[in-house]
Amino acid sequence: MRGVKLLAACLYLAAAATLVVRAEDPYFHHVWNVTYGTVSPLGVPQQVILINGQFPGPNINSTSNNNIIINVFNNLDEPFLLTWNGIQHRKNCWQDGTPGTMCPIMPGTNYTYHFQPKDQIGSYFYYPSTALHRSAGGFGGLRVNSRLLIPVPYADPEDDYTVLIGDWYTKSHTQLKKFLDGGRTLGRPDGILINGKSGKGDGSDAPLFTLKPGKTYRVRICNVGMKTSLNFRIQNHKLKLVEMEGSHVLQNDYDSLDVHVGQCYGTILTADQEAKDYYMVASSRFLKSVITTTGLLRYEGGKGPASSQLPAGPVGWAWSLNQFRSFRWNLTASAARPNPQGSYHYGKINITRTIKLVNTQGKVDGKLRYALNGVSHTDPETPLKLAEYFGIADKVFKYDTITDNPTPEQIKTIKIEPNVLNITHRTFIEVVFENHEKSVQSWHLDGYSFFAVAVEPGTWTPEKRKNYNLLDAVSRHTVQVYPKCWAAILLTFDNCGMWNIRSENTERRYLGQQLYASVLSPEKSLRDEYNMPETSLQCGLVKGTPKPNPYAGA
Repeated sequence: MRGVKLLAACLYLAAAATLVVRAEDPYFHHVWNVTYGTVSPLGVPQQVILINGQFPGPNINSTSNNNIIINVFNNLDEPFLLTWNGIQHRKNCWQDGTPGTMCPIMPGTNYTYHFQPKDQIGSYFYYPSTALHRSAGGFGGLRVNSRLLIPVPYADPEDDYTVLIGDWYTKSHTQLKKFLDGGRTLGRPDGILINGKSGKGDGSDAPLFTLKPGKTYRVRICNVGMKTSLNFRIQNHKLKLVEMEGSHVLQNDYDSLDVHVGQCYGTILTADQEAKDYYMVASSRFLKSVITTTGLLRYEGGKGPASSQLPAGPVGWAWSLNQFRSFRWNLTASAARPNPQGSYHYGKINITRTIKLVNTQGKVDGKLRYALNGVSHTDPETPLKLAEYFGIADKVFKYDTITDNPTPEQIKTIKIEPNVLNITHRTFIEVVFENHEKSVQSWHLDGYSFFAVAVEPGTWTPEKRKNYNLLDAVSRHTVQVYPKCWAAILLTFDNCGMWNIRSENTERRYLGQQLYASVLSPEKSLRDEYNMPETSLQCGLVKGTPKPNPYAGA
């Protein structure tokens, strides 16, 4: 009898083990070869960065909680990293792909990323975070679909298209880097691309996408460019906005959408017009003269070329601000989990800290630099997270070199040093971006989504909180700030790690307009943060150093 019980117990454990294996989230493996190649996006042959021979790189098609494993082989002649813009990497900043969290992949070597879009859905993209590699390519779309059991607030589309728009320069990334290193700006872009191409607009372009009359299509639009806000529109068609950077939104129809650098919008396009060709149009915003490009849409069985008369884009930033104010969180829709988005009442949480970040520009030793609260960030040879994890942070950087509420005197001059905020785990914080300059800024936070509760003209004061949207502001990871305006965001810093807050304007980021938020696990527990992976690269002061004792179990 004892033997029977033992056998039954073994069978039970085996069945339980099988269930665990089956319940584990699926794994998807990719091998990416990063190389140089020659293409002519604007009609001029130039060196670009290819992934598996593709420009732009491959689209990643994923579902919530999938394990994404990408073995990246760096065949360039420079160190290289990829970051996954908008993926939160819960407890796992080790895979974030920024110079503050990871050692770069050296030429002729490889590194395997392993991350999960845990409890996320939505439209994202990836791009190189090293040097000015983003200006040469290496970017691509990253979509995270809802699990089949989670309803989405629109009918299943016929197909799902990713549209990557962005400004483009014909000079190489090395030449552009020399410009910035020499103290000058990148200047005006040479053109705009849609999925790596610039349309001729004379009827000879091959269609980028094909539509079946009467069907609906998911169209994800991301601005992967260097510095220019863009407006996107389609001849004779409206775009129904349904999702923004991982949040379902109240569904409104738009003739066009302003997409600032680093932002992604998920829309529904209905093929309800005469069966023929139509142009997608992307044009620059807030430049003295407008740059425009086109991409062709073709109806199946359609007859007739696209009209040469392109729909006009909007003028001025007040229009753009009003569009931002029209975006609302869909409180009743489920996102990655079955509970409604609106079940999280962010507007009722007490603010424990306010951080005001003022962007400035100036000269240091005669060369252009950009700063936040008077500090222009520089990446040390030892990544910040590794210095912290190995217990040598004091040899690499200082915490809180900027104040939470800078005075005019503090932002007059610029210091170049690592810029790291020490933020207490699980505190609910208000961050105010204040833009005293004449250009539009676009800000991004890794590791989190936040509630963009206000963007307004003028300077911020505590009294402005009465204008916050504390009910249905969209939860997202980027926010734009218009000239002489401010923006306020609210979030709980509940994701331990070292997280980059950066200008999505690549020129500004490269020249110092970024910082890192260090959110430490108070108990050094796996409940809060994963250990440094065994495969992680080590460089700088920790190269060849044995790893510290691992964190304890949850």
